[in-house]
Amino acid sequence: MADSLISTQTVKGFRDSLPDAMMAREALMETARRVYRSYGFSPIDTPALEYSEVLLGKGGDESDKQLFRFQQGKRDVAMRFDLTVPFARFAAEHLNEITLPFKRYHIAPVWRGENTQRGRYREFVQCDFDTIGTDANASDIETLMVIHDLMEAIGFKAFTIRVNHRQMLNGLLERQGLLEKSTGVLRALDKLPKIGREAVVEEMTGQVGATPEQAGKVLDFAELRGTPDEILARVSETVAGSERGETGVARLRELFDVCRRSGLPAERIRLDVSIARGLDYYTGTIYETFLNEDEKIGSVCSGGRYDNLAALFTKQPLPGVGASLGLDRLLAAMENMGLVKSAATPAQVLVVCFDESRLGDYMATARALRQAGVPTEVYPQAKGLKKQLQYADKKGFTLAVIAGENEFNAGVWQVKNLKAQQQETVAAAELVDRVRAILG
Repeated sequence: MADSLISTQTVKGFRDSLPDAMMAREALMETARRVYRSYGFSPIDTPALEYSEVLLGKGGDESDKQLFRFQQGKRDVAMRFDLTVPFARFAAEHLNEITLPFKRYHIAPVWRGENTQRGRYREFVQCDFDTIGTDANASDIETLMVIHDLMEAIGFKAFTIRVNHRQMLNGLLERQGLLEKSTGVLRALDKLPKIGREAVVEEMTGQVGATPEQAGKVLDFAELRGTPDEILARVSETVAGSERGETGVARLRELFDVCRRSGLPAERIRLDVSIARGLDYYTGTIYETFLNEDEKIGSVCSGGRYDNLAALFTKQPLPGVGASLGLDRLLAAMENMGLVKSAATPAQVLVVCFDESRLGDYMATARALRQAGVPTEVYPQAKGLKKQLQYADKKGFTLAVIAGENEFNAGVWQVKNLKAQQQETVAAAELVDRVRAILG
């Protein structure tokens, strides 16, 4: 009896990526690289596996529960749940080899054993950028500018970057006598958009130990609305006397002032005092980015300032700030909005093969097109024209160039525009220039 076949099913929360999906992902990654490099960020890489002690306790109890952790011989190891914690370890390890302040970007997969949902998987790619070695507010402001330019470079016009400051929140908690319970309060507050005010108050009182009056004050604060200047004026009164709170207000005032003077559209930058970011390591400015057309997808680019994350790895202060583009979540939103072009090949032109004895001519033509910057594929064997054009259409080629014995004798090529369904005859000597002109 034949052996039974192994199931091809992927593990829950993981997935295969077909060429059309990978091409869309790679296009986003190339855009992110271009934007990050334009601000002077340099690429690095770190291992997928870290010793568990490097990752445990850095993102909070929830992150610890979601770790893919296992024993490898006598080693207790885990797969990274984000790229920021490994970066802190990296910076401490290579402190003598990098120049501070150090600006890096890192595009790589991470793993979290969380519940799957639309645009959210247990293995996903993050596109991080960070600046470490300075606590200057200029780096916080630049982080916001990178997020803005990244979203614009991807092609979005209607998006909102929501900004807050952890020290402003801590100033409120200090005034309310809740500073020692800040971790629990801020985790509960971070759930406000998902579970609503009543459930957040219940968590703050039942699990964190706040009084109903204290929880109400926190929620009233979080629900402040208005222009950044209006909100900051009211917050300034609320946190007056708290050095933490006053520092947060001052840094956000400068941030919004510089954004205005730099020409960033005011409607794209919003002060939202309800956002807290769930990860424990954030200490200052925090960011969340939403697409105005699809807010249900959640934040597609988030981050913040973390001034103490590297303290467990080195005695030298390494304050940092940065953000991460959620590649897969953003792609899910783009697919839902019809913004992802469907193509299963990076080539734009297919050279049709009519006569295998002319393979040298077909290959030479394809090479000439590639040397002119046009990605080109040659169909590998002589088959009917209809079959080859069906192949070209299914894979998403823009043009097919065609030559049989008659065309070779006449010194011409047929150029078929598969998108416009138009065909023209072009002299062989003009083929490359004509193809480039059609493709723009």
